Amino acid sequence: MSCHRKPTAMIRFALFLVIAAVPLSASAQFDIEREPVNYLKSPLSDPISQLQKRINADEVRLTFDDKSGYLASVLKTLNVSETSQMLVFSKTSFQRNRIHPRTPRAIYFNDDVYIGWCVHGDVVEVSAVDPQLGGNFYSLDQEEVDHPKFARHTDTCTLCHASSVTQGVPGHLIRSVFPDGVGNPILSTTTYRTTSQSPLKQRWGGWYVSGTHGQQRHMGNMIAKSVREPEAFDADAGANVTDLSKLINVEPYLTPHSDVVALMVFEHQAPAHNALTLANYQAKLALRDEEILRKMDKDPNPPRTESIQRRLDHSADLVLKHFLFVEEAPLTDRVQGTSGFAEQFAARGPRDKRGRSLRDFNLQTRIFQYPCSYLIDSAAFDGLPAELKEIVYRKLHDVLTGRDQSPTYKHLSAEDRQAILDILLDTKPNLPQSWRE
Repeated sequence: MSCHRKPTAMIRFALFLVIAAVPLSASAQFDIEREPVNYLKSPLSDPISQLQKRINADEVRLTFDDKSGYLASVLKTLNVSETSQMLVFSKTSFQRNRIHPRTPRAIYFNDDVYIGWCVHGDVVEVSAVDPQLGGNFYSLDQEEVDHPKFARHTDTCTLCHASSVTQGVPGHLIRSVFPDGVGNPILSTTTYRTTSQSPLKQRWGGWYVSGTHGQQRHMGNMIAKSVREPEAFDADAGANVTDLSKLINVEPYLTPHSDVVALMVFEHQAPAHNALTLANYQAKLALRDEEILRKMDKDPNPPRTESIQRRLDHSADLVLKHFLFVEEAPLTDRVQGTSGFAEQFAARGPRDKRGRSLRDFNLQTRIFQYPCSYLIDSAAFDGLPAELKEIVYRKLHDVLTGRDQSPTYKHLSAEDRQAILDILLDTKPNLPQSWRE
């Protein structure tokens, strides 16, 4: 090795040690305000930024009404169904002064956006998923004007929504708490972060829940009777509630429901969006480091290092574990909603030649009949770096064809794997050619 190459080699080795030493799951491994993420300055491509362009160009006009302000018009314009309505009365939003067990906050969602609304609230709150940046946070003033303006919020929202509870990425958090009589979480006792892995008995504290679920119990529809003993409540009293008008005045809301099936889909989707964002960020950082090493070596096509490959594999595994419902909490009785959300959601397809869809529900032993996330058809998944998506597809194909029989995916039967494979082959564009060979 020549003398002028030694410093470069030493620097490269030092950089390699730094890269290899960073824990793969540590959110501290990236600064979202710097490259390669550049959260504050990168071009926006989420549904709200696109809608704002159409409003500015007079291609879309939002209408205002006395009951909900811009809410109903925003939902219709973004194709968000009113049946997705969920009502949360714990004071876990920046509009906390508007939230009370008598006036819960309403949340609506589709595959790409989450919308919050409070009775007599000053704004409509929106979180929109950007394929490259993750969650972008907006508010829309509840004042009638010619050209409504969605204001993007960064630091004020990312203080909580890009913290350790969202794995350091701009994302979403669902909490189950023991609420007191005015909706304040009783922080002296346990709170739960809710995902599809959470048992029902730990879900929906501080939420209203409409629907039936048999002998299974949850924390919803209830207020703690004692701050000293908040966990001493009657779960039976809040179970299998189908008429929320007996608990609150539902007239101010777009529907009288807080659908149990919508809640369950929400609790899969929001963490899955976080996982996609985290995997995207991690992969971008790994590929940036690989490019740095390539330039330092002055080699345009060096072999991929074991460290970089391991980081990309980790990111792919993160996506797969969320998409394939690893460690999903089982259901023991049939779950049924009240708003028609399940039927509306499933009807969106797409469907394979046998009429099957990843949106089909089971709701007897698990949430979906075919346990592979419908978010594989989302812009967030399609926006993953090509190198990462290639690895995800390879690993997913290995699972579905039975090559991967690791304990992680033991919950998938041979029938499950074949059905998911068939559905994806018929419905997912741009699958790798190897899937069809």
